Amino acid sequence: MKKEEIMTELKQQLFEMERQMGKEFEEVRDWLFEHPELGLQETLSASYLCEAMRGYGFEVQCPYGGMATAFRAELVCGKGPKIAFLAEYDALPGYGPNHDQNAHACGHNWIAASTLGAAAVLSRFKAQIQGTIVLIGTPAEETVGGKCDLVNRGCFDDIDAVFQMHLGAENNIHVVSLAMDSLQFDFTGKAAHAAAYPHLGINALDAVQLTFAGINALRQHMPPQSRVHGIVTNGGAAANIVPEAASCQFYIRARTRKVLQALTERVIHCAEGAALMTGARMSYHAFENSFDDLVYSEPLRHLLKQSLQEQGVTGFVPESAEASGSTDIGNVSHVCPTVYCEIETGAQPPVTAHDEAFLDYVHGTNADASLHIAIRAMAWSAMQVFLDPGLLQTQ
Repeated sequence: MKKEEIMTELKQQLFEMERQMGKEFEEVRDWLFEHPELGLQETLSASYLCEAMRGYGFEVQCPYGGMATAFRAELVCGKGPKIAFLAEYDALPGYGPNHDQNAHACGHNWIAASTLGAAAVLSRFKAQIQGTIVLIGTPAEETVGGKCDLVNRGCFDDIDAVFQMHLGAENNIHVVSLAMDSLQFDFTGKAAHAAAYPHLGINALDAVQLTFAGINALRQHMPPQSRVHGIVTNGGAAANIVPEAASCQFYIRARTRKVLQALTERVIHCAEGAALMTGARMSYHAFENSFDDLVYSEPLRHLLKQSLQEQGVTGFVPESAEASGSTDIGNVSHVCPTVYCEIETGAQPPVTAHDEAFLDYVHGTNADASLHIAIRAMAWSAMQVFLDPGLLQTQ
């Protein structure tokens, strides 16, 4: 048989294996949906996924990388590349009738099921693979960005390729993810009676307000696609007391880490100026991890897009699309070849992540088609790299 015929037959076998195992992956998706846990609290979810991977013959480390709810499952199939699929499984707060319930309104239950599924399907082809299949459980994407900590601790240093897909409102394999810093500014002034002795006080809240004013003036001069948005986290204790302490938090985003560094410095200058104007003392710190921009591996992007198109996925967002936010997979992409893709839910009209309506498309029959397409696309793309590691170098 010719090489092309052999590859076609292998792909058909892989797709058929996914169809045979498909119900197992749907059960993973729906179990996680029914047991939503917030970031760094994903104890049940991590344990459930680890047990599932042991059942597929993987060696599992949990905790992993110094994170209680992170894990690494791997199956060594010979000498060759290590290819990792990244599972996410943290939920969001504030859903339900009283807005007091956790829910997978970003579809991380679907992400975990699709990446687990890709790794599990490949495990059934161990005899044909030279390399190591890896599933890395990455906690708290929605908050502190667990992948950032795992990257900083060297957990991706031995990985040769990374795959992940996400449900979204459209098909997008040119996702623009902005680099992001998270800063909190704390101002300390002097309390005084706001009516009788205001001249004896130093108003920390004024410093917060002036920081916002400075940043608003800066907006005209920010590079394209840059974003700064913030909140007041402490504005004082009572209206008749000059606020002695006040704080604010900002997310600062830009297209690249280099551009972000310059913008973050200017935002800090705004806070320093506010302190100088009011006489308050200012300190600042990062309240979450810094996210890097997403850098694509062009060979992996080509393979994944081709595999999706072969399954009928069309209408991809053009390369010129605007940025869609920030994600900690950007940090991963700076240390090993990475491909990340969003696939539409199929909802009409489209629904977007974090909307309550999105919940109807991350579990149950509404999420079946997208789940199986994603598993097959990632598994087949990875299989091609296992069979020909030179593809990682092909542009």
